[in-house]
Amino acid sequence: MKIAVSATGPDLESRVESRFGRAPFFLLVDADTLECEAISNSPDFQAAHGAGIQSAARLAKRRPDAILTGHCGPKAFYALQAAGIKVIVGVEGIVRDAVQQYLQGQLKPGTGPNAISHSGLIR
Repeated sequence: MKIAVSATGPDLESRVESRFGRAPFFLLVDADTLECEAISNSPDFQAAHGAGIQSAARLAKRRPDAILTGHCGPKAFYALQAAGIKVIVGVEGIVRDAVQQYLQGQLKPGTGPNAISHSGLIR
């Protein structure tokens, strides 16, 4: 199983980034070995518009089973869900700890986005 985490840095000791589309990195973590691959999100996290949906499209190509993040807007949330990726929102703390919490069943997939879209609506 692969778990993706929005992160402030390139390793497991980094903090979970609260903003999915504006995360500097995504860490792809192997659930069995806890080996991780850091994926720079630099093409998208500074985008004026559409950072979340662009990040979701890039991440979906890597086929993680789940994404752990703080906040996820509606377009990115539903794009990830459509790609078959479980979206776990409201995650905080150190990446290593968040992955362990998810593997222990302490973090559950969200039922919808938890960030407001640019139009001011949660859809």
